[in-house]
Amino acid sequence: MINTTILHNGVRIVTQNIGYMHTVTTGIWVANGTRSESPEDNGVAHFIEHMLFKGTEKRTAQQITREMDSMGGILNAFTGHEYVCYYAKVLAKFLPRAADLLADIFLNSTFPPEEIERERKVVLQEIKMRDDSPEECIHDQFHQNFWHGQLLGMPVLGSEETIAGLSRGAILAHKNSRYRPQDIIIAAAGNVNHDELVALLGPLFSEITSPWQPNVNDGFKLPEKKVSTTVREMEQTLVCLGTRSLRYDHQDRYALFLLTTILGGGMSSRLFQEVREKKGLAYSVYAYIVSHADSGALVVYAGTEKAHCREVLDIAQREMTRLVAETVVQDELDAAREQLKGKTLMSLESSDSLMTRLAKNEIYLHQQQSIDDVIANYDAVTSEDIQRVSRKLIRSEYLHLEVMGPVADLGLTAGIIGV
Repeated sequence: MINTTILHNGVRIVTQNIGYMHTVTTGIWVANGTRSESPEDNGVAHFIEHMLFKGTEKRTAQQITREMDSMGGILNAFTGHEYVCYYAKVLAKFLPRAADLLADIFLNSTFPPEEIERERKVVLQEIKMRDDSPEECIHDQFHQNFWHGQLLGMPVLGSEETIAGLSRGAILAHKNSRYRPQDIIIAAAGNVNHDELVALLGPLFSEITSPWQPNVNDGFKLPEKKVSTTVREMEQTLVCLGTRSLRYDHQDRYALFLLTTILGGGMSSRLFQEVREKKGLAYSVYAYIVSHADSGALVVYAGTEKAHCREVLDIAQREMTRLVAETVVQDELDAAREQLKGKTLMSLESSDSLMTRLAKNEIYLHQQQSIDDVIANYDAVTSEDIQRVSRKLIRSEYLHLEVMGPVADLGLTAGIIGV
């Protein structure tokens, strides 16, 4: 059962009780992230995420980690373009302690100057670590170049220049302004009692205020056909070929999920069968969706040898074109449908997944959606729906190609992509 309480200042507390679970996962979400930064302080939302574990008025950084370890729990956080989340997963009997700890780091972190300087070095190393991982780096670069010139295109980690320039005053100002009560969602799932959680956290979060208002001019611009290359000495050539997609809450999202699954969502997908099983051109090949509040991207990824790069691109474009030109046969659609329904239902066995689902429903759908409704939406998608969505999204003028590797002499220009 899902319950929601809205505090007088707009903070939302939403829970889903699963009585047979041994655990509870509680997350404190803020519904703005990197997209709410300025180019000058890019990376500050992620930096704040790090700093909230570095000490409060009553706990040192070491006491925070030691207390969570004493519960046998998990304490972590992550930052996205449109949200930040701080979460704890513990046995149900430890929920009051975990909730108190989460609230303390969220509300009372002190941002010691010496910890800021120490964590600045850590974040700079994280940027270097990302850049040293080609597969992670190319997805990050695809996102930046696909949304180039827009706030949505800024990297979550920031750059070495912006991180080096962040002052304590700028960090505190960002947290105090962007952590607005109407953007805060406390989501908990597992063996949790809603009224007890509200009693624990309601008094602590009811007095938060913030005068900041988001920039109303931050809108989405349609992508333009382009190619971006990064010359890098490595064994493989990595490819991301993407097109525009749908916003997170779009009514056609279920057809899009099925389209993506058919294209590259598993071992039986068209791309996996054509690129890996039949041709042996790649070990890793798949398709995925990036969804935001007002836009998205449908992306095909593959890692292959330089000599096979053009062939892999040709196959990817051919399979994308097939989705536009032909309706999917019923057996293939039904198999993809059962694959997604199975993954959805299996995710219900994890309090982590349930907590995340509660929060994202609040952020993007502004309401909770039942699993029965999700399954019914999958069941309602037809082959004609998939073709209609394909024709809307998979178009030459939207294609963006991101390539990384020893590609200087491959002649990769916009002329080689088109559907």
